Order: sequence, then C-alpha cells, then structure tokens
Amino acid sequence: MATGSRPTTFPPGFLFGAATASYQIEGGAAADGRGPSIWDTFSHAPGNVANGDTGDNACRHYEMVDADLELMRELGLEAYRFSIAWPRIQPDASREPNRRGLAFYDRLVDGLLARGIRPSLTLNHWDIPQWVEDAGGWPARDTIHRFVDYATIVAGCLGDRVPMWTTHNEPWVAAWLGYGAGIFAPGIADNRVAIAAHHHLLVAHGDAVTALRDLLPSSAEIGIVLNLMHCYPASGHPADVDAARLADGHLNRSFASPLFEGGYPTDLPGFSEGWADDALVRPDDLARIAAPIDFLGINTYQPRRIAAPERLPALRSDGLFGTPGGLLAFGMPIADVERFDVPRTTMGWPIEPEGFEDLLVRAGTDWKTPIYVTENGAAFDDCASPEGAVVDERRIAYLHGHLEAMARAMARGIDVRGYFVWSLFDNFEWASGYGKRFGIVYVDYPTGRRTPKSSARWYRDVVRRHALPEAGDLEAATRTRGVER
Repeated sequence: MATGSRPTTFPPGFLFGAATASYQIEGGAAADGRGPSIWDTFSHAPGNVANGDTGDNACRHYEMVDADLELMRELGLEAYRFSIAWPRIQPDASREPNRRGLAFYDRLVDGLLARGIRPSLTLNHWDIPQWVEDAGGWPARDTIHRFVDYATIVAGCLGDRVPMWTTHNEPWVAAWLGYGAGIFAPGIADNRVAIAAHHHLLVAHGDAVTALRDLLPSSAEIGIVLNLMHCYPASGHPADVDAARLADGHLNRSFASPLFEGGYPTDLPGFSEGWADDALVRPDDLARIAAPIDFLGINTYQPRRIAAPERLPALRSDGLFGTPGGLLAFGMPIADVERFDVPRTTMGWPIEPEGFEDLLVRAGTDWKTPIYVTENGAAFDDCASPEGAVVDERRIAYLHGHLEAMARAMARGIDVRGYFVWSLFDNFEWASGYGKRFGIVYVDYPTGRRTPKSSARWYRDVVRRHALPEAGDLEAATRTRGVER
C-alpha cells in the first residue's frame, strides 16, 4: 500500500462495498405476511420521529429489488451489506417461519451472486418484531433464545450462499438509545433496563455464533458490528482525561471487553454494579459472550471530545463550547465538547479523519482481530439540479479523507479487510426521518426514483482501481455530474 505523495492503493482481496438496513430502505411494511416491528410502533407514535415520518414505504426496495441489484452492478460494488427484517421471517408469536419473507432474501442473495457481488448479512439491525418486545424485548432473558431460533431459520435458508454473517449491528444503540435514553425504539428510558438489554444482546450474540458454527460452511465468516468512537480528552487536565476514560468505557469497552477480554469493565460508576448482579450475569454468560469470532465490524462516523462537567467554563474561555450531559452521560460525570475549528456534517458531527485512523489503530492493537469497516459516511443537504444531477463534493472529500486515514492505519499494521460506505441509498434515518441524506444514491421518496450522485461515480472508480485518485483527479471528480446510466 502506498501513502503520502504517491497514490493511495489497497491490496488485492480488500473488499469495497456499500451498506443498508432493512427498515431504512425496504418499505413493504405489510407485504407478504410481514409482521410489525418495534420501529413500526415507535415511528407511528406522534412525536418520536421528525416530521412524523415512518418506514412504511422507505425507499421501496422490497418492490424495486431487481432494479437495485442492477444499480449495484453498475456501481461496481464488490460486496453489499444488508440486514434481514426479523418481522418478515417470524411475523408473530407462533414463531413459524414466513416462507414469503424468506423468499425475498433468497432472491436478493441469488441476485447478488449472479452479479459477482459478495453478500454480507446482518441478523439484527434494531427492527425486532413487536411480539418479541411485547414478551419483554432485550431486557428479558428469553429473547436470547428467540434470537437464536430466528438465526437458525435464516441460516437454514441462506447459509449455503452467504459467506459473511453479522449477529448484531450496533448493540450499544439498541440498548442505550432504545432502552436507556428512550429516543429510539422501543422508547424506554431506564438505565437499569438498558443494562439488562446490553447484557442479553451480548449473550444472544455469543449463542448465535455457536449455533451458526454448526450450521454454516467452515469458510463462513461470523462477527459482530460495534459502533465505536475514539474518545479524546478535551485537554490534558486529569479531570478531562478521566472523563474520556469513562466515555470510552461506556461507548467502546462495555461491549468490546466482554467480547475479547472475557469480562465487563470495572471502572464505570453505576454500571459495574449491574454487571456484578448474579441475577443478570449468570455463571457461564461471559464464556458464552466470548465465543470466538472471525472479524469485528466497526461502524464509525466521528470521534468525541470529552470533558469533566466542572471544566466547561475553562474550556469555553479557550474557544470551545461544552454541552453538559448529552447522550453520553447516562448518569456519569462526562460532557461532550464541540470543536469549532473543523467542518461538520448535517448531523452536526465533526469531520475528523484522524479520529478514524486512531480508532482503527486502537481497535486493531487492543482487540487483535481482523476488522471490516462496516459503516462510514456522511449526511449532507443534497439536492437534484433541474437537469436531475446530484453533485456532492463534500461527501467525496469526506470519503477521500477517511479512506486515506484507513490506509494509514493499514500501513501501521492494522488488519483491515474491507470498507462499506454508508449508505448505498438515502433512506429513513431513524428518529431523523427522511431529512438526513447519507446515500451515494439520491432517492426521490414520493416516486422512488434513484439518481446516483457524483460520489457514486467517484466511489465506483475507487473500487475499480483499488486506489484513491490523486489530487487533480479528486478535483475533477468533485465537478462530475453523476453516474451515467
């Protein structure tokens, strides 16, 4: 791999793809026997999602799958990461498999393989069936068994053709935004409930890994996807350094440590007590969680700058604005600090590729497992010109900077084996509704019309060459009008 003044290249076998999630793109909320998910329930409740948006129609992928497969081929994708909608597979509490739901994914996988695109399957991207939630959801231990039963059904249908399997996508979000903060489905705000969900998600992961090992070919890769953020202290002050350690413990180590080190962190006030509860963490749970995996998937978009709350006045005087508490708090003495000297996406997230490099180096060094970057990308205010083109220079610059940062991490010895841009399509962005566009393909939601953005053409060229464009080529790419079709 070359870096610096020479073109940045990626090794043979490195995998370039794009990612989506079922509830965010499929639509077809009642099609072919699909049951309701917690996100159907949550999004239909007034006030939960911006503009009252729901995933009822989303990008209409369920009805447009053949055209979408052809678009993936045109974009030159080497891999496609998608999730299964559990409510399509087991729509009600009878737990009987829905053959029409399985047939959709059977068709999707065959379509990918026919086009030379590697399927990468995620079992749980947050949209668990409502009947599972009604029976207790992730805070209930019985959901572990329900999840393994579901995983077994999917493996029985697709295991002979899908080479890459993920148990959970971002279990931190499912536990802590869904059951701790209550701003994602199912909308419960109780830290004690979130701790139970957190633990049961991990045990379900380990048990599913064990079950999949017995069902899948030995060549299949099995892993989990964590949303990780590099947590920098806002300053060198000891209080800020300690706050950053706590934030890292909650965001990152609370999942990675039991997966790779055999136990939960013991330095998180309010959490360690929950994980020491014998009624929650049973004698063999930690061994089950640590079932060996083949890869760690990392979803990451931004680093965090963390301060101790009492340090905020001093940091403001230095030109930084501190936001006390925030989503990272959860009862811990930490605060986010916003930098004013870096650009931001429309989500308000800072664009700092160096944080991406530092995170990959930390993960590869501490947890010593092969890594796939399973989500990385940015939301911007994209719009189509009168001629129908969508030019998104800022996204191209974001992707270029982050791919360069990933290449630097790889040059430092980190075993990164693939990169999936988030997202293939503009889509339903959870509590933000349809107001945030992450896709390299523009979606006109009323009609479902797809328009590849200029970033799609840029990414297609990166995939084809397995190299980043040089400075002059990058400047030309930002002027392109889109992908010719």
